[in-house]
Amino acid sequence: MVGTPADGSIRVVIIDDSLLVRNIISDQIKKESRIQVIATGKTGVDCIELATKLRPDLVILDVEMPVMDGLSALQELQKRKLGIPVMMLSVLTQHGADATFKALEYGAIDFVPKPSSSNQFNPEEIGTVLKNRILAYFDSLRPSHAGLDPKKIVDTVKSKIFKDEKKAVEAVCIGTSTGGPKALQTVFSDFPENFHLPIFVVQHMPVGFTKAFASRLNDHSKITVKEAEDGEEVRPGTGYVAPGDAHLKIESKAGRKWIALGREALVNGHRPSVEVLFDSAIREYGSALVGVIMTGMGKDGAAATLRMRETGASTVAQDEDSSVIFGMNRQAIEMGGVQFVEPVSAITSRILSILKERGN
Repeated sequence: MVGTPADGSIRVVIIDDSLLVRNIISDQIKKESRIQVIATGKTGVDCIELATKLRPDLVILDVEMPVMDGLSALQELQKRKLGIPVMMLSVLTQHGADATFKALEYGAIDFVPKPSSSNQFNPEEIGTVLKNRILAYFDSLRPSHAGLDPKKIVDTVKSKIFKDEKKAVEAVCIGTSTGGPKALQTVFSDFPENFHLPIFVVQHMPVGFTKAFASRLNDHSKITVKEAEDGEEVRPGTGYVAPGDAHLKIESKAGRKWIALGREALVNGHRPSVEVLFDSAIREYGSALVGVIMTGMGKDGAAATLRMRETGASTVAQDEDSSVIFGMNRQAIEMGGVQFVEPVSAITSRILSILKERGN
């Protein structure tokens, strides 16, 4: 079982076939005093040998390498049951995206864009993302968060009665971040073929990955899932994934609902932002909503989950045990905005139960 290193330091091994990339990643993350780079390697074979010998707290692993690629190395690590979390470095291509989502299915905890001359991320940006995600992941492994009793908080929320909370549901909104791709695949695969409501999704993810991710969700779902497009009409029984680097909002025109994408300022450090989607849905649907907040670092969407609940909408949070990082959902629970807490495997059945209770 993975745990937080006893002395507070996080021992990292970096595996990438490019010496330049290894040096960039190493130089950037070593700027954080809590992170130590204890070794580097250039093939999947190096990954297995170093992980077995050194037992690092984290492996940062490239997807495409000679001799043994990252996916094969990841699968071998899982077979050996070393319990070492793995974060993938992913190129911004269709092939890179497909391989990345397979890696997440195989057990990788997260991924970040790989530095290259063809992408828009500079080393400092990638370094900041990596450091933040590494620290957030290990902070989330610490013993129970002081003062948080989810059951007590949720029982208090559920006891409050809102005048419109029995109104039939017209839409579902989902917000997630780290750990979200695999969790969303579970949620979408459980929706029945006759599910008739639109589902709006914000998954924090870079440009170049969301279209492939929506396609992957569609392949695993009985309903249609697609990347949202600006100006398209909202259709029933369809999942809409916010594109990378664009806020997703819903607008009404001529008595119908439409998708509106925008590049306004980042909210809670993100674009797309869960907060922006949830607030837009509150404006357009009022209490006729189910809001779901899932695994992820930070607080994006937490305050809007509370606002959603205060309007009489139903709200669900993914539980701590099934979250890669109990962050956004923890914040929403602590703020009193969550009506139900469920493991990821039960989220869809809870949504369906809410719909039945509310007359859908």
